[in-house]
Amino acid sequence: MTTAIIADDEDLPRKELRRMLNKVWPELEILAECEHGAEALEAIHQEEPDIAFLDIRMPGMTGLDVAHAVKGRCHAVFTTAYDSHALDAFAAGAVDYLLKPVSEIRLHEAVTRLKERIASKQPVADVSQLMSELDKRLKNTTAERIRWISASVGDTIKMFPVEKILFFSSDEKYTRVVCADDEAHVRKPLKEIMDGLDPDIFWQVHRGTVVRADAITRAHRDELGKYTVELRGLQEKLKVSQAYAWRFKPM
Repeated sequence: MTTAIIADDEDLPRKELRRMLNKVWPELEILAECEHGAEALEAIHQEEPDIAFLDIRMPGMTGLDVAHAVKGRCHAVFTTAYDSHALDAFAAGAVDYLLKPVSEIRLHEAVTRLKERIASKQPVADVSQLMSELDKRLKNTTAERIRWISASVGDTIKMFPVEKILFFSSDEKYTRVVCADDEAHVRKPLKEIMDGLDPDIFWQVHRGTVVRADAITRAHRDELGKYTVELRGLQEKLKVSQAYAWRFKPM
């Protein structure tokens, strides 16, 4: 039996894709539905599916990041709301995509190709070139980046320029914002903040932690293979979840 996972940070598209897959490919077994890239990466390692349906634009770890991290362990089909200019990057046909909202006809075409690739035991496509091409095409179309974070502390409003922030972390209903010399909590969820951060500058290292990459001074690996990172100007060490350990593998 062919198996798959679905990863999308929005509930409705994720559930709708599952419904449509049940219709056009009833024999396909969906092993997991994942709300973000880190969860998808963990599911791929644990469940070893044949296929991963991955939303490209998940906050933090994108679908492309997941496909790159698993390095050929399963076939990837990307779901995306990108415009036609960006979709030209898929023109080579080695990696398939589904444009949101997904149509049943287009899904049927993708399923047919997947069945052929699996039956003929074709190797899983390398997404490195696709990542590079998409990055070039989207550099001028990214959403406006956050420049300041404002936090209310009593009767004072603290202003944190993004370039001075070392890390963000989820703290129940709040997000902790930490600089070298100050910190505060904001009511905005980490997920919403991440949408306005440059993923090349801020790396997600844990489900609830995002750090400034150029502030990382070292990463430590313990006897169990678990990582922690140290940041410039801070004594606090931050945990790295297994899903993001690939960022710190030796070159």
